[in-house]
Amino acid sequence: MKTGLGFLFVPAAFTVAAAQEPAPVLVHARTPEGRALILRLQFKKGLSVEGKALPKAFLLKGTDASGWVAFENLSPEGKRWALAALFPEDQWRQDDVRHTVRHPEVESVWTLASLFTGHGQNYDRLMAENPDLPEKLREGDTWRIPRGLLSADLGGSGRGPDRSKPEDDLDDEARVAAYRSLLSFDEDAQGKFAAYRMRKGEALYSSVVIRYTDRVDPKGVNELADRIAKRSGITDVRGIQPGQLIKIPVAFLADPFQSEGSSALAEEREIRAEVRRTVRVEAGPKLKGVRIVLDAGHGGVDPGARANGLWESDFVYDIAMRVRRLLEQETEAQVSSTIRYPGLGFKSREAIRVPNGIAEILTSPPFAVDGESPTAVSVHLRWVLANDLFSAFRKTKGDAQKTLFLSFHADSLHPSARGSMVYVPGAALVPSTFALGAAKTGHVAEGRRSARVAFTGREKLQGEARSRQFSETLLKALQKEHIPVHANRPIRNVIYRGGGKWVPAVIRYSTSATKALIEVANLTNEEDAASLRDPEFRERYAAAVVNAIRAYYRK
Repeated sequence: MKTGLGFLFVPAAFTVAAAQEPAPVLVHARTPEGRALILRLQFKKGLSVEGKALPKAFLLKGTDASGWVAFENLSPEGKRWALAALFPEDQWRQDDVRHTVRHPEVESVWTLASLFTGHGQNYDRLMAENPDLPEKLREGDTWRIPRGLLSADLGGSGRGPDRSKPEDDLDDEARVAAYRSLLSFDEDAQGKFAAYRMRKGEALYSSVVIRYTDRVDPKGVNELADRIAKRSGITDVRGIQPGQLIKIPVAFLADPFQSEGSSALAEEREIRAEVRRTVRVEAGPKLKGVRIVLDAGHGGVDPGARANGLWESDFVYDIAMRVRRLLEQETEAQVSSTIRYPGLGFKSREAIRVPNGIAEILTSPPFAVDGESPTAVSVHLRWVLANDLFSAFRKTKGDAQKTLFLSFHADSLHPSARGSMVYVPGAALVPSTFALGAAKTGHVAEGRRSARVAFTGREKLQGEARSRQFSETLLKALQKEHIPVHANRPIRNVIYRGGGKWVPAVIRYSTSATKALIEVANLTNEEDAASLRDPEFRERYAAAVVNAIRAYYRK
């Protein structure tokens, strides 16, 4: 099925049938002045309040109250009133809030975390405070929200997700080294393991499995978390306390965390050394002489990953088109796209309501992504086309080091993962030679010229090193725009899924000096999905990408 990474299943005919969402809960309430209005609680969308009768004291400054007002746009006084009106049976006590579930069809642990703590990602911590309750809410259950977890607006500490670890502000290499320093290696009757002590606010899924292994997909994360829990003698993963010893079997560790003397760790250190040795290429703020190819994942009959009412293809296409527009308007870089939606062209959109079922790869002739050809063809044609464009650029005396390939995607990972991730081509998984037959190139002209690649050992190292340098620059640009970045190892050089590991084809076979596959957001994370739906967020994201490209080509 769709992974968001260029490996796709294409149905014979494409339709998207949205899952039936439960109807919103509407509650009639009165303000302290006696004005009648309605509160609306929606499945996975949260709480909003009818704005026309809201007192100004209930609104944040500058909030438009002509329609529905989102909960986050209420003042602290307004938030407290809204929660009391929506959940009148809740008990607000000195040490905690006792919330009684009344609308299980639209409430969720994520919703409770968002409303009461200010951050949906606190759901792990909220579940840990209620170890005897199931994750699927039941009417009548009482959830305890301790005052220390409440948002500052509701009288709590307002700490949000606990990311106050020393490694949070480090660059990628230093952060990985800090994570490694938290491990010790040992062996028992079941074999070798890496020992980790849980820290305050950490969860087994995100702080162990996602951080220390290459698993990020929901199924893989859950299965490995259960396995590690059993290996560690843990019967309830939601009741893990700080200081708990976690035993991670060495076989499941990602390369940077393998034991001393292993070939995997040696390769990791070789790459890090190559990154430090590699000198940046300068092009100036106008990116003069830089050749850029932009790819938007999926499209046509394949919408890509789907979750929370969104689908991957149209939203990442929109971001790619915004990047293209900004580059063309503000720089002298030569920019091309691998894919086009004929009915839309290279334009961006404010509202994206339904999947666009028609797309074409811009080869000669254009290749329709319509499911009529083998599923791998449209994936492979992207790197074939990009390589052909780069080859033409080099033949006109363009600087091969000033070539950049970016592929935009949105993944469906474990819901605890939020923010952008970047995949770079792991040198160990890039082949020395590779060639496509005519059947997998759609018989296009570019296939006859550029469907064969060859890489020396040095080129593989340089490809990963330069791509890591760019990825680091991109993450800094995103953070400067307050765009969330994945909390645990946001730069990765391998995908582990379904029992195997690989590098996505679009960057594995790319001849560009620098290449990256950007996972803009995690669609299964409700906050990420809400951001991606917002055109202002997509514009900010595109601007951050362009700023990153400029910074990357600046010494």
